[in-house]
Amino acid sequence: MKIDFFIGPCMLESKELAHEVAGKLKEELAVFPEVELTFKGSFDKANRTSIDSYRGPGLEEGLKILESVKKEFGLPVLTDFHLPSQADEVASVCDVIQIPAFLCRQTDIVVAGAQACKKYDRRLKVKKGQFISPQKAENIVDKAKNFIGLDKILLTERGTSFGYGHLVVDMTSFQIMKSFGVKTIHDCTHSVQMPGASSKTTGGNREFVEPLALAAAAAGADGFFIEAHPNPDKALSDSASQVQIENIKPLVERIIKVKKALL
Repeated sequence: MKIDFFIGPCMLESKELAHEVAGKLKEELAVFPEVELTFKGSFDKANRTSIDSYRGPGLEEGLKILESVKKEFGLPVLTDFHLPSQADEVASVCDVIQIPAFLCRQTDIVVAGAQACKKYDRRLKVKKGQFISPQKAENIVDKAKNFIGLDKILLTERGTSFGYGHLVVDMTSFQIMKSFGVKTIHDCTHSVQMPGASSKTTGGNREFVEPLALAAAAAGADGFFIEAHPNPDKALSDSASQVQIENIKPLVERIIKVKKALL
């Protein structure tokens, strides 16, 4: 049994932070033969609540940081892209390229991502928007499968909007989306966000990461997306929902136990 884990800081704040997190993850998770670890980090948080919030190092510097993680630690890497024009350059470096939730219905970006994945033999990970049902996510798959096989497509559950400030994870979504012939991923971090917690920032409840992750494992999620930081409260983005890096190993161990219990 192999389980995909996409773990790393929300934002590529610096090369030093990326290497610190990647090194610790590789060392601590090496004891789990079930873990297929991919390092994740964003070069641009293009949908920050406030125009004054730091967005990241940008495409060029971000890809350099991710390339250095691949070279130094031998880990596959993942990042988001936000424009169709970015897809090819991102896929030339990253093993998994991710479409953010707010962009999941944009045909041009899905097609560009799928075409880039075909060119470089990558995987396309699409976050199901918090505004669509799992049934409607089949349309995303239909767009991408014109260019790449279903084995290269990952659909991610990141919670569904409930009112103005909360998200709810529909645990049936994993089985519904798996029925399209693709793997499903649980976004443990963004599922506990509280959009609009204040006028300038997005809040979150990181204490709910573990119970939701374990529930998703039992509900059939094939993999897990987790943002981790050495000091989450000081993180430059998603400080309220990132997991303390020291808590990743026990969380991963518990997820594996749930998955094994289902065999």
